[in-house]
Parts: sequence; structure tokens; C-alpha cells
Amino acid sequence: MSTVLVTGGSGFVGIHVVLQLLAAGHQVRTTVRRADRQADVLAMLREGGVASPENLSFFTADLTADHGWHEAIAGCDYVLHVASPLSTSVPKDENEMIIPARDGTLRVLRAARDARVRRVVVTSSLGAIGYGHEPRERPFDETEWTNLEGADVQPYIKSKTLAERAAWDFIAREGGGLELSVVNPAGIFGPVLGPDFSGSIEIVKSLLDGAMPAVPRVYFGVVDVRDVADLHLRAMTAPEAKGERFIAVSGEPVSILDIGKVLRRELGAKARRVPRLQAPDWLVRVAAYRIPLLQAVVPMLGRVRRSTSAKARSVLGWQPRSNDEAILSTAESLIRLGLLKG
Repeated sequence: MSTVLVTGGSGFVGIHVVLQLLAAGHQVRTTVRRADRQADVLAMLREGGVASPENLSFFTADLTADHGWHEAIAGCDYVLHVASPLSTSVPKDENEMIIPARDGTLRVLRAARDARVRRVVVTSSLGAIGYGHEPRERPFDETEWTNLEGADVQPYIKSKTLAERAAWDFIAREGGGLELSVVNPAGIFGPVLGPDFSGSIEIVKSLLDGAMPAVPRVYFGVVDVRDVADLHLRAMTAPEAKGERFIAVSGEPVSILDIGKVLRRELGAKARRVPRLQAPDWLVRVAAYRIPLLQAVVPMLGRVRRSTSAKARSVLGWQPRSNDEAILSTAESLIRLGLLKG
């Protein structure tokens, strides 16, 4: 089988990609920013059912520095570049997210080209496709790009857009024989394997913890992390995936209130703290002056962005789980691991 590097194996998406590669029989390498994160990765693999990963090796490398990348990639057939800066708050300086995302992607691509890797699959985001546009009913697809001048373009969205743009430009100008595919996921939910998870998971956790008396009127697409990992593996080897982007979304967008309804319906008493009310937009705008975390929410109020995964389904045979299954598996894992408030 192939030798594959997964960047950011301690992250929520990265660990599921590692799990699926190991299950498929590949020789897997993964990068961690600090050597002491290896224990965290191994603990999450055990939670995922892999007690002793003989085909896994670790390398220490950071997106902000050149050191370690050439060693990690040398001898690899494929690289799945999953690692990216992520923050639960809006940074004061957007370059805190943009520079590591863009420059880190270019570091990985240069090292992959120099090592004669066959293909790199980059984890981008639906945020690189569907933001900064006027409201519309028509779904976004892979031919479109986020307009960086839009009022709803927050630093994370901008970082993912610029990093993906930089990746395609690199391949066109100096990629040599290196191939590129890109996966553009919506909000990623699904089973948590440890305390390191994405902002989407934080929504479910906050609902179950009763942290919000009422929820903002925000909508987003949903996809299960296991299906995101599966799409990475398909994009890695399918000849048809060369030079292509693939949106990963399960179905219609859902609101935070919709998520709460799923939790209450399926979990009963375990969801007793989940709020039943949706806050009026004006109240969220007022609260955002005092709560910095809400500032990123304000431009999204009431906006419904539809997108289509028809390309991933038809070209790669991708079949994702339902929205409800992704949401419920998130909650069940948080409960099982004791990650909720008492």
C-alpha cells in the first residue's frame, strides 16, 4: 500500500483521516506541532478502536517554520494537508490566521513537489466558496469563490480562501508534476475522539451545557467528519480527482435551533439544558458589543447558504451520512467522553 502523510493528526479531522488510512492498510505518517502531542494522538486512536498502530509514525513540524517538513514528506506517495490555524474567537489581527494558513500550505506543497509526491489533497472549506455574495436560493458549487470584500468574510474564511488560492497558483506556476485536489467541507460534526475538536462541535457542546439561554438565527451546512475523511481518501487516489475541488456537505442547511430540536428529540433528558428559543437579531447585535465571540455571528444572521455535493457524489461515488446522524453522533461522543458540564 501507499505511504501517506497527514498534516495535523492531532486535530478533529486529521485523526479521523489517520484512522481511515490505517484501516485501509496504508503506511501513515502524521505531523504534530509538539512531540508531546503524540500521546494525545495515540489516545484518540484507542478511542477510535486502534490500540496499537504499527503502521503509524510521527514527525514534528509547524506550519510557521520550514523545519521538519522535508523529513516528514520524503518517501511519501501522497500528502493529505489537513492542518490549519483555527480559533474560536475573532483575532485582533487577521494575519494571525491568514499567514500560517497560506504560508503553511505553500511549505507543504513545496516539500511535496521536491519529494516527488504524486498528489496533495488540501482541506479547504466551504468558506472559500460561498461567502461575500448577495443572498440567493441557487446552491453554490465548486466553480465559485468567496468574494473577500464581503461583510460576512471573517478572518478564518479569508484565511481558507487565500490559502486555497495560493495552492492552485503554486500548482499552476511551479508545481512541476505534483497533482492537487481540494476538499471543501461545510460545518464538520460527528464523533469526537478526545478534547481537541472543531468550532462546529463547540456549538453542540454549548447547547447541551445550557450555555445559551437562546440561540442566534444562524444557518450552515453540515457534514460528518467520517465522511470528510472518506472524501479525502477518495480524492487522494481517484484519477478523476486530479485538479478538482469537491464540496463536502450532507444536505440542506440547518439552524442552531434545528440542531437543538434534534438533540431534544433523540436524547430526551440528556438534552434538558438545550435552549428552545431563538434570539431576535437585534438582541444578538447588541450582545456582540459585549461578547466578542458573537461578533463573527452578526454578519451571518438569517443568511442561508445552500451548496451542492453533487460533484463528489457523481465523480467519486461519495455517499455521506444524514445531517441528523452527524449531529447525534457528536452529542453521543461528548456525553460518552465526559466532555460536558456536570
